[in-house]
Amino acid sequence: MPKARKIVIASQFEGEPKITDFKIEAEELRALQDGQILCEAEYISVDPFQRSSTHKHKVGSTMVGAQVARILDSRSLEYPVGRHVVGYWGCRDRTVVDPTPAADDILPPMLVPDIGDLPLSLSLGVLGMPGATAYFGLLHICHPKPGETVVVNGAAGAVGSIVGQIARIKGCKVIGIAGSDLKVKWLKEELGFDHAINYKTANVDKALKEAAPGGVDVFFDNVGGEQFDVVISNMRKGGRISLCGFISSYNESKLPKMPAIHMHMIGRELRMEGFMVSRWWGRWDQAFTEMAQWIREGKLKYRETVTEGFQNTPRAFIGMLRGENLGKAVVKV
Repeated sequence: MPKARKIVIASQFEGEPKITDFKIEAEELRALQDGQILCEAEYISVDPFQRSSTHKHKVGSTMVGAQVARILDSRSLEYPVGRHVVGYWGCRDRTVVDPTPAADDILPPMLVPDIGDLPLSLSLGVLGMPGATAYFGLLHICHPKPGETVVVNGAAGAVGSIVGQIARIKGCKVIGIAGSDLKVKWLKEELGFDHAINYKTANVDKALKEAAPGGVDVFFDNVGGEQFDVVISNMRKGGRISLCGFISSYNESKLPKMPAIHMHMIGRELRMEGFMVSRWWGRWDQAFTEMAQWIREGKLKYRETVTEGFQNTPRAFIGMLRGENLGKAVVKV
């Protein structure tokens, strides 16, 4: 029988994850049953949500995560040998899959559509869950209008970099908040953001007031914490806020207290909504079709930070949490 390698939680995370919190184990795979498929990972995704999934981080469990894999063997007519699928089976190089999800929070494997000469790894990035998150979280919650000012933090990451570009495509003024001068330069010079702020060296409140003296109409929040406090205090009346993540607190053992937002929410009649992108699962393909066209037209650009080698998945994950990546972070198995 074929064997698989998997990244296993060796010890509970305390603050920032460490290399010693992970180990690699081998697993003998079972024989295929009717309806099942055998998949071999080609790229594994590392994403902030993996750190926040603490309820699944049991010692001995496989690290959660997504991958794009090739079907090696199949007993399912819907999933033929040779096709590629995106699956949420965790950090493992081979998997026997029952395409019917066993749990409500695990999405079924999605066949990768024909994307021509675009890289397969984009199925984990701009044409995958991060892309869908940016597309639906911005357009279907915040409804940006031409001429409005949009702020996104975590702006050089897999989601934030796409949010800002979609906002530009829709005719908005875009301000990004990121954590290095290199990222600020990339956002402004390559992605076309109107303004970018290095929160580690700049006074974000002052910089926002200079970049958006009339206030902020739309805020796509990936970070939470102090950045959330600053941006919401600069919102314009009738502004909309999309809550996507709170990476500033993912490594904290105790969640910070919620800031006093009532004054801003009530006085400026703001609307704020959190979301999980699985809400739009049946419509992801529509978003990817439009976004692939934007890529080919040069309107939507992407960057990937690729780590080579399955065994280096924990290192890539820790680096992503530290903000070492530009764009989407993936592991080439």
